[in-house]
Amino acid sequence: MIKPDTTRSVVIEREMPHPPEKIWRALTQGSLIGEWLMKNDFQPVVGHRFNFRADWGVIDCQVLAVEPNKMLSYTWAAYGLESVVTWTLSPTSTGTHLRMEQSGFRPDQRQAYQGAKSGWRQFFAALEQVLARID
Repeated sequence: MIKPDTTRSVVIEREMPHPPEKIWRALTQGSLIGEWLMKNDFQPVVGHRFNFRADWGVIDCQVLAVEPNKMLSYTWAAYGLESVVTWTLSPTSTGTHLRMEQSGFRPDQRQAYQGAKSGWRQFFAALEQVLARID
């Protein structure tokens, strides 16, 4: 018998009045990522291992997929959470539909799941501020 996947995902979607190329820069340039997410040593290269650093700790990551201006995916591992973050950018008539999914939360990781739901909303707000400021 096949056991059903019992993991959950946090999904946030936004319509943004910016072209995909501009959002892509904010998602892939380390200095910009540091302004809205966390300090990092990110490079948009498949297989690249990097981490996000905050006062509360470190998140170990590895780039899984890169499709410039379209899709970015990386692992996100910290405090027992093994998850995957995937960004999808779709052009619209007024800008870009941005979708972020962090998948892999087990049922016993309710606190991490709730923290991610709250955290990503704050990160998106900071991302929107960075996008409004850069060319």
